[in-house]
Amino acid sequence: MADRRLRVFYTVARLLSFTRAAETLHMTQPAVTFQIRQLESYFDTRLFNRAHNRVTLTAAGRKMYEYAERIFALYSEMEHALKELKREVSGALTLGASSTVAECLLSALLCDFKRAHPEVDLRLKIADADDIVAMVENGAIDVGVVEGAATGKKLRIDLCHIDQMVVIAPQGHPLTGQDRISMQILARYPLIGWKAGSSMCKIIMNYLAAGGLDLNGLNSSLQLGSIESIKGAVQAGLGVGIIPRAAVKEFDSLICIHLDPPLKQSFFFVRPPCGARAADELLDFVRGCNNT
Repeated sequence: MADRRLRVFYTVARLLSFTRAAETLHMTQPAVTFQIRQLESYFDTRLFNRAHNRVTLTAAGRKMYEYAERIFALYSEMEHALKELKREVSGALTLGASSTVAECLLSALLCDFKRAHPEVDLRLKIADADDIVAMVENGAIDVGVVEGAATGKKLRIDLCHIDQMVVIAPQGHPLTGQDRISMQILARYPLIGWKAGSSMCKIIMNYLAAGGLDLNGLNSSLQLGSIESIKGAVQAGLGVGIIPRAAVKEFDSLICIHLDPPLKQSFFFVRPPCGARAADELLDFVRGCNNT
């Protein structure tokens, strides 16, 4: 609803890149430049300095950015308030999530949510957790769902789900019949780990290190990037794995053993302070499904 030229300016000013702004707004770069020039002509002042392949705001640009930020916050607040009056849940909702979150938390829930709210156009983007937070900050997506603690400037962060991490092994494994497993016993078996640098890898490595295990001496047979690949490697007898309990299905033919001490994994919604009502409904929906 807000003036298109102001939206274009705000996006360029936030990203400090005409190219990235064009991608975010689904426009061509010449079209973005044209909108900025119209705005500069209208106010008879330069809004950006462009030199040495670097974009910066002028004093006038910084002042306009302050007002634009307030204007769009008010627009969002107004739209949210009016939809609240009508209790409408509609429109497009773009989510971002890592492949892990999509596999173990969102795959079935999004289908159920779509059936409950057919007027919502759900879209899902897969990326690493750090990129998801950045996309929310840049306005490229409406809400992100990430594993582990998240931080971000001017973002609303809500806990949506807590899951237990479990050790998985194939049927007939020596650990069959065990209800819990200590880290010392776990270290006796080849461990199929998560891709280095991933959120899950950091969480598990921190847990093992806190338990006094020598990570350099850990028998890590593979490092894989998804839940399904880890489950497949475990089923093939290549080692044991650690994944969220929610990701283990009845047809997987795997045994699950709880860690001792337990390791819990938290999932968070990350979104702007005044976001779409559909995002509120989705958060409530996820929380409701977790409590059933």
